[in-house]
Amino acid sequence: MSVLEEMRIRSLGVIDDAVVELSPGFTAVTGETGAGKTMVVTSLGLLLGGRADPALVRVGAKAAVVEGRITVSPGDAAALRAEEAGGEIEDGALIISRTVSAEGRSRAHLGGRSVPVGVLAELADELVAVHGQTDQQGLLKPARQRQALDRYAGDGVEGPHTTYAAAYRRLRAVVTELDELTTRARERAQEADLLRFGLEEVAAVEPLPGEDVELAAEAERLGHAEALASAAALAHAALTGDPEDQEGVDATTVVAAAGRSLDAVRAHDPALAALADRIGEISILLADVGGELAGYADQLDADPLRLAAVEERRAALTALVRKYGQTGQDTASVLAWAEEGASRLTELEGDDDRIGELTAERDALRGELSALGQELTDARTEAAARFAAAVTEELASLAMPHARVSFAIRQTEAPDEASGIDVGGRSVLYGPSGADEVELLLAPHPGAQPRPIAKGASGGELSRVMLAVEVVFAGSDPVPTYLFDEVDAGVGGKAAVEVGRRLAKLARSAQVVVVTHLPQVAAFADRQLLVEKTVDGSVTRSGVTVLEGEDRVRELSRMLAGQEDSETARAHAEELLETARVDG
Repeated sequence: MSVLEEMRIRSLGVIDDAVVELSPGFTAVTGETGAGKTMVVTSLGLLLGGRADPALVRVGAKAAVVEGRITVSPGDAAALRAEEAGGEIEDGALIISRTVSAEGRSRAHLGGRSVPVGVLAELADELVAVHGQTDQQGLLKPARQRQALDRYAGDGVEGPHTTYAAAYRRLRAVVTELDELTTRARERAQEADLLRFGLEEVAAVEPLPGEDVELAAEAERLGHAEALASAAALAHAALTGDPEDQEGVDATTVVAAAGRSLDAVRAHDPALAALADRIGEISILLADVGGELAGYADQLDADPLRLAAVEERRAALTALVRKYGQTGQDTASVLAWAEEGASRLTELEGDDDRIGELTAERDALRGELSALGQELTDARTEAAARFAAAVTEELASLAMPHARVSFAIRQTEAPDEASGIDVGGRSVLYGPSGADEVELLLAPHPGAQPRPIAKGASGGELSRVMLAVEVVFAGSDPVPTYLFDEVDAGVGGKAAVEVGRRLAKLARSAQVVVVTHLPQVAAFADRQLLVEKTVDGSVTRSGVTVLEGEDRVRELSRMLAGQEDSETARAHAEELLETARVDG
């Protein structure tokens, strides 16, 4: 079992530097009002991922630091999570630290490794159950009472709840999609009409990939046909000669003459022979180019009608690109739009079929949730009877022998059929955790009508109900450490003794830390810590001391009568310690 061995607190609130040594069993933290007892709770909260408040940093300090040492066993959930985060466990101990700067920055370390604060919060679920006045107020809320019942029920409720929650999530998704399809039917019809019109325009033009690029080149050529033909003719004449000019000199004749002059002597020098070969290649190239120039002029189409047709086609393609393509793109972007548009149109045209499918699935899921909701209600009803009996038995041990605890499990009628499901023949509201509203009822004495604990329990009774609930949880869903902050508020006399006795019993199976102002509770602790404030000039600081022997008697006397040296108080304190030793 994991045990919080000690915490070191520096520069937190009124505490300058203190070491809190905790017992594996029951540790009571006492001290005068304002001495800083709640800083122990705050420190533990910081270690376990609580909110970092820079106002907690001691005046004049740069940062507050809390370090804790927790013994863990190999294979514990806490140990495994720490190792996953890269933390190291040395000699069975896990070191956790949290630093909060005066500027509000927060850092967390786990087993020597810097980790996100959220990792410490994850460990909290495995290590500590913290209960204070705010938790008691939380227990007054029906939602928290349902969570408490579900936690106690364990697998009996968890299995049906998991199945129900999955069906609920699917139903919400189906209803959301169905609502969107039906409420946006007009918009989707308009979108479909626009897509059909656009696809028909594209189909009418029938653009081809890269067609506009080819047409642009053709238009350029057709627009300058005369100039191109004239230039080709002049170039052809320059290369091959003009048949009508008998004395003209052309490039082909000149190069051929140069080649013949070199051929006559090429055998005498390899270098000159290479040059002669190159001139031969030039002659062949000139002949080829001349032939192509002659063919170019013949193939050149200067038909104005063809130019007009090309320009008309280009205008049609440009209009498509402007309407359905992308800026600076060609017909390929229009074709891409048409492909996506056709797919979207198919989806829109299938809305009617989809609405029918979703409606059928919604109705089926509502029927399934009805059965699952009833199963969940039955499981909670069975667990509620066991839970109430166990808490009632614990209250008998907390000086409330005639108190009776029970649960009211009911459902709220749905305002209309669409917002409810059928459970037991009634249309009821449903949510992610079922259709049940759970309320914890208390009848504090015989003849009293069970009333919600928010209305029927005093402060002291609520504290004992809270403790009884936690003791019951300890038997069914234990955690290693319980921290109670002023859980005994409103309790006194014999009831306080019973609270102390019950906390001592709980400490047999778990570590218990209690911040208390009651000597009857503190007397049952295995270890008592005193948070004491001292004033040195203008500086106020608090420290934490382990009380033993005479010092513990003095503190209990102070708690009993406000006088450490009162003989009557001392006798009562010693009697309390003896009672706790015998009964605890």
